[in-house]
Amino acid sequence: MPAAHKLLLEEALQDSPQTRSLLSVFEEDAGTLTDYTNQLLQTMQRVFGAQLNALHSELTKQLADRMVFPMIQFREKDLTEISTLKEIFGIATDEHEAAMVKYSRLPKKRENEKVMKAEVVGEVAFSRRKQHQASMQYYCALNALQYRKRVAMLEPMLGYTQAQINFFKKGIDLVSKKMDSFLASVSSMTQSIQAQLDAEAESMRMTQRELLSVDDTVYMPDRDMDPANRALIQKAGYLNIRNKTGLVTTAWDRLYFFTQGGNLMCQPRGAVAGGMVLDLDNSSVMAVECEDRRYCFQITSPNGKTSIILQAESKKEYEEWICTINNISRQIYLTDNPEAVAIRLNQTAIQAVTPITSFEKRQEGSPNPDRSDSYRQDGVAAGASKNASVELEPEHLIAPGTPIQFDIVLPACEFQDQNRGGSCFTFIRPVGDMLPCSFPGPDSLLQQVFAVRFLGSMAVRAGHRQEAIYEAMRQVLAARAIHNIFKTTESHLMVSSSCLRLIDPQTQVTKIGFQLGDVTQFAAHQENSRLMGFVVEGRDWSEGEEEGKPSFSAFVFESNTEGEKICYTISLAKEITEAKKDPEALAQLMKSMPLTSDGKFLLLDSESGDATNGGGQDDLESEA
Repeated sequence: MPAAHKLLLEEALQDSPQTRSLLSVFEEDAGTLTDYTNQLLQTMQRVFGAQLNALHSELTKQLADRMVFPMIQFREKDLTEISTLKEIFGIATDEHEAAMVKYSRLPKKRENEKVMKAEVVGEVAFSRRKQHQASMQYYCALNALQYRKRVAMLEPMLGYTQAQINFFKKGIDLVSKKMDSFLASVSSMTQSIQAQLDAEAESMRMTQRELLSVDDTVYMPDRDMDPANRALIQKAGYLNIRNKTGLVTTAWDRLYFFTQGGNLMCQPRGAVAGGMVLDLDNSSVMAVECEDRRYCFQITSPNGKTSIILQAESKKEYEEWICTINNISRQIYLTDNPEAVAIRLNQTAIQAVTPITSFEKRQEGSPNPDRSDSYRQDGVAAGASKNASVELEPEHLIAPGTPIQFDIVLPACEFQDQNRGGSCFTFIRPVGDMLPCSFPGPDSLLQQVFAVRFLGSMAVRAGHRQEAIYEAMRQVLAARAIHNIFKTTESHLMVSSSCLRLIDPQTQVTKIGFQLGDVTQFAAHQENSRLMGFVVEGRDWSEGEEEGKPSFSAFVFESNTEGEKICYTISLAKEITEAKKDPEALAQLMKSMPLTSDGKFLLLDSESGDATNGGGQDDLESEA
């Protein structure tokens, strides 16, 4: 409000509408100033409270004396006085209005008119004087406020500025003593950093020229000629993962995968950290064929419920990922020196055998006839020694250079249902000869089905020794590791009281069968409980003898359950076969075992699921 405008004390007595209008302007200005002062004081108090450390103690004192205190004094003295005078003026005005109303209502021509008029006139005069005094005091305070507010607003700002100047002066005194040495140190450090930057930039330019001078084949995928490292226990890199987008549609996403301990982790683009995809302990990995992709492999959880299909960018990456996951699944990373263990296992596998990957026939006679004949002359030929106390060397168990069969070829004639007339049940040996085997009829006392995966078979010498089975397991697994043979096919192994049959779960075709009496030995692996094998006796007519010489073949399987259960079932089947020769012994055996409602031996629930519906999985990967 301009200073020329003020309330005239001379007009206070008249109390005209113009005076009242101007008074309302002054009152509104006083109210706005009160609100602004309260807000400004709160801000100043926050500034004052922000000075916490010892260096600000002097500044805090000066702000309190020169900024906060003047503002508090202005609010408590001047603004409070205006508020009080406004209330007094309002009361005086109300009393004067009441007196005037009373005066205007004096009666006409009454006996005591003079007395009443005199009293009312005196009351009006008293109220008017009181209002006049209150209005003049109020007007004076409002006029003074127009000047006082300028000082009240400038004084705290001036105090704040002076306090800051004094604080800066004190800071300059403290800092200036060490400023020169500090600036010199900073300058020296800047020059040193610049020199390091120049040297690093030159080194990066040279490295860049060297990297750009290589042949274009470096940028081509799948051009790495170095052999895959099969002893890795951790791996990281980009892989394509197949995701299901609909009932029959899939999509591939390129993500960054890495192993951490026994877990497979995945970190999408933009993510801060990776998340676990699958637990690799005791999992299985296998190479799979995809319609439009190559270098694909599948990882399956131990229970078979979870599986993922991944694609590597090159053949080397593809082999290293499969070998790494295979090493992790065997929990090598939990050993004290996992790298050394992985290398040692890989070297042991290389030294074990040199297998063949297809169904091959051996040369006529044994793989090493000289060694075989001399071994037979020692009196411990395969199938002739049953003395478990005699420890045999590996070459006495399996002839060196014996080929290994990794696949079971279907027989020339498929099994036909008996109701459709006739049957064809054929026994296929790894050496290629075939013998008939009777089909277990409905009167068989024992029929148990197990889900297994055929790992390999080979000829052995000591057909009645469990050590031959263990050695065959070692050589088969080592050969698979050396030659990256990961695919296996799930089949159903049916154990009955008359024979063993390996059945295709989808077509129900019998792949291979054995008379139970030809099974000379069977055993489960001592460490890997899911591995089991058995030895079958056959005849070798390669030398032209009429009856043929005894020959033995070991078959190695991986099962979904413990191998001991399969061995127990085979043992029970042999007991039943022997007990059939003696009716009393058979009756005693049936009393000691639980039976089904149709009189058969009750052992376990079928693991193969729907054995008769053709349900099965092809091209699985061995966890061994």
